[in-house]
Amino acid sequence: MLSFHLSKSQAHLVWNNHLEPVLHVPNHATIEVEITNASGGQLSPTSQTEDVRQLDFSRVNPVTGPIYIDDAEPGDTLVVDILAVDVDNWGWTANIPGFGLLQDMFPHPHLRISQITDQYAELLPGLRIPVQPFIGTIGVALPQDGDHSLVPPRAQGGNMDIRHLVAGSRLYLPVAVKGALLSLGDTHAAQGDGEVAGTAIETNAMVTIRVHLEKNFSVTLPQLETPPHSQRHGHAWVTTGIGPDLFEAARQATRHMVSLICHRTGLPAIDAYLLTSVAADLKIAEIVDVPNWVVTMHLEKQIIDGGI
Repeated sequence: MLSFHLSKSQAHLVWNNHLEPVLHVPNHATIEVEITNASGGQLSPTSQTEDVRQLDFSRVNPVTGPIYIDDAEPGDTLVVDILAVDVDNWGWTANIPGFGLLQDMFPHPHLRISQITDQYAELLPGLRIPVQPFIGTIGVALPQDGDHSLVPPRAQGGNMDIRHLVAGSRLYLPVAVKGALLSLGDTHAAQGDGEVAGTAIETNAMVTIRVHLEKNFSVTLPQLETPPHSQRHGHAWVTTGIGPDLFEAARQATRHMVSLICHRTGLPAIDAYLLTSVAADLKIAEIVDVPNWVVTMHLEKQIIDGGI
């Protein structure tokens, strides 16, 4: 089985199916991919909140690639086995003005630098988040020509921020162009389902993947298989949002969780909001009892019980 390596310098900032591949690999190849954190190298362990205000958004969310897979044709399914996600020893989480589920409540920039170990990330002194590294952005080229933003997820994958794309997962992507043109980036040390503040614990990483093609199995949207350890939550605090609008219900559940965290820990609301983004999970609890739907947010009790 052939192995390959890509440097973080072999990156791009848009989806474009005419980008020149930086690597050609055969079916069943194993590839080690170096990833730059979502700031594109603009934030460091010594960065301050003012650096968030100065971010150049034309440089954010770089992805390493594209990788040309031999014999990949439109209509095929590209299967990506995630073998390892080895993250850096630090990461960042920010509130970026105009971004996030509660952007109207938190209009000012804010930044926290986490120290990362094998077991946890320390968002604030004494506030430890279990580490579960994963790939935030992974996808193949779109069928449409021209430049397309990396920010929104699409049918070919991309910035999906599915926290279950950890080592041991298998991802299925619909191939839209010859060679597939696979790229990946935006690695995280930890994130809650929903990534409600817009950022997770963003970090550099070395990712190892294996690719192969399914010629007789076609998907139209990404699918994945998760390993047994990718789920969480035993004892948890749970807040709810209820109403006819799922988006507003998600906002309600998040606002209530921010309030709960503040009440139990004394944290400022902005840090409670960042905590929900990196450790709390939004779930659709009910979507059949017309006219109101229920969204819940879950946060492991051990993270905040007893304060900080």
